[in-house]
Amino acid sequence: MAENKLEISAGLLVVAAALSFVVFAGKGAGFGAGGQTYDLRASFRSIEGVPLGSDVKLAGVKVGTLTKVSLNPQTYMADAVISLDKSVELPSDSALLISSEGLLGGNYMELVPGGMPDVLAPGDEIEDTQGAVSLVSLLMKFVGSKPADSTAPAP
Repeated sequence: MAENKLEISAGLLVVAAALSFVVFAGKGAGFGAGGQTYDLRASFRSIEGVPLGSDVKLAGVKVGTLTKVSLNPQTYMADAVISLDKSVELPSDSALLISSEGLLGGNYMELVPGGMPDVLAPGDEIEDTQGAVSLVSLLMKFVGSKPADSTAPAP
């Protein structure tokens, strides 16, 4: 009988740990109490290398998440929706860039605040965007470039 109580206690402990993990993961993904975030839209020429759920950072601090990406059939641009913390109020001339965490790191979205006095409201579009810089295309340009005029005499 004591073994059954011990097994039941251990089982309840495992279930409680699993539920707390699910709640923690949901909060990290932006789920949970509604009304604490708001959405902004942006269009990019290329959003390559930035998966759904990527961080949106301001001054290196995570303030939001990339929640939706779709192709706009009229403009052939990638339309993105980001979800930002309600405490972050961005000037209307702010920019959204795709940045890299380093040479081998992943990409994330970086907010660069503008200087206008009016702020972006929920559902507004960030007009100033910059897509990802492809390391491969930069290397190809460097490798394919011609050296300076080699016929000039050396000093």
